[in-house]
Amino acid sequence: MTKADLVSRVFHKTGFPKKDLAIIIDAVFETMREALENEERIEIRGFGVFSIKVRKPKVGRNPKTGEEVLIPERKVVHFKPSKLLKKALEEK
Repeated sequence: MTKADLVSRVFHKTGFPKKDLAIIIDAVFETMREALENEERIEIRGFGVFSIKVRKPKVGRNPKTGEEVLIPERKVVHFKPSKLLKKALEEK
């Protein structure tokens, strides 16, 4: 689903103007991005939790040469679905 698809689906559910919905959805995503950049936890009840996890550095291998390569520590976004979302997905 693209952002345009999301705007269209919300439009069909609410009837609000698509232009206004696009601005609101952009603002929500921008706010979430800023929160994650600041390593804040985002909890949306009934949907799930977004958080930042740190992956430890590790040693990998170049598949072509077999040479060891150091993979540095990095931050990744982690999503944990709510119980309601898990249940809805299991029922499908």
